[in-house]
Amino acid sequence: MRFWDASALVGWLVAEPASAALGRILMAEPRTALWWGTRVECASAILRKERDGLLRAEMADDAWKRLLGVEEDGFVVMPTDKVRDRAVRLLRVRGLRAADSFQLAAALEWCEERPEGEMFICLDAKLREAAAREGFKVLPA
Repeated sequence: MRFWDASALVGWLVAEPASAALGRILMAEPRTALWWGTRVECASAILRKERDGLLRAEMADDAWKRLLGVEEDGFVVMPTDKVRDRAVRLLRVRGLRAADSFQLAAALEWCEERPEGEMFICLDAKLREAAAREGFKVLPA
């Protein structure tokens, strides 16, 4: 199982430069761990692309269905006080945005604070750096 950030999921769900690499990562290990708020982040990105004319309605619908399938088959880290407190710590020490701090806090909850050897799939440069500093192996390379 690997933890997928919303940026990586969106990169797989819609045609982007990293889509093929992300597809290979998902095919190699289809079990995913996700943050509870990932659905909202992905929906926001998909709808924004559709509104901006970068994604046709049927492609947006397909992306939404695929997202729900990944979420249904995966492990979802639920919002807890522990995740929230960890997210605040990450804001302080890693300088992340709020949504990214929740993503990384959820990943740390998923691996029970033992990120060494665990995979964190992400496309956002600052979040990738923070995840690596926390001890995750970050993909795609």
